[in-house]
Amino acid sequence: MKLYNNEFKRKREQLINKLINEGILKDLKVIRAMLRVPREEFVPEKYRNYAYIDSPLPTMSGQTISAPHMVAMMCELLELDVGMKVLEIGTGSGYHAAVCAEIVAPSDTDPKEWGHVYTIERIPELVHFARRNLERTGYSNRVTVILGDGSLGYSEAAPYDRILVTAASPEIPVPLIKQLVIGGKIVIPVGGSYYQELIVGVKDKNGELKTTSAGGCVFVPLIGKYGWKLT
Repeated sequence: MKLYNNEFKRKREQLINKLINEGILKDLKVIRAMLRVPREEFVPEKYRNYAYIDSPLPTMSGQTISAPHMVAMMCELLELDVGMKVLEIGTGSGYHAAVCAEIVAPSDTDPKEWGHVYTIERIPELVHFARRNLERTGYSNRVTVILGDGSLGYSEAAPYDRILVTAASPEIPVPLIKQLVIGGKIVIPVGGSYYQELIVGVKDKNGELKTTSAGGCVFVPLIGKYGWKLT
């Protein structure tokens, strides 16, 4: 049985309240963004009714949309704010980019104050899927989707205030460090194929990245020149 929009809204609110009660969601900007972005519009049709289960869901080409708790955690670790320029590596369905856009360019603020999200995806099928989802939900003017190798970053719009990587890399790609502003922050899963540490890095005044771990995680691999190689 299909759910209707008001039912999705109710389930979205229930999930956000659950994440707040669990201590995962604390930042009001992230809470507001996740309440506004309809996750059901970013999953394949057959999974829409599962959009507000706190779990990853399959998308296409063997990829997934991250669990809501992980989206919340990563956004809070990034400390996003209005006006920031963000680079996301691993667009997927476009949901995480939309949540970031709702924070750096909120729907109810003057567009002159807006930041922007640039997001890179290597799989053409997902690029088209994400663009459609972002257009339908009203975020295409705040999110630019690029087809390419995310491990190279996107030098055309650099430098970035924040970089978000939603795929696991064996190490932090050098181009991403270079494309981060001094004082900027990157959040990236680093490790092996089956288990990683969620690394938070801040670029100091000397251009060095100071890192800490936010705990264990599991992501699909970052494929590219500075990531894992296709076999």
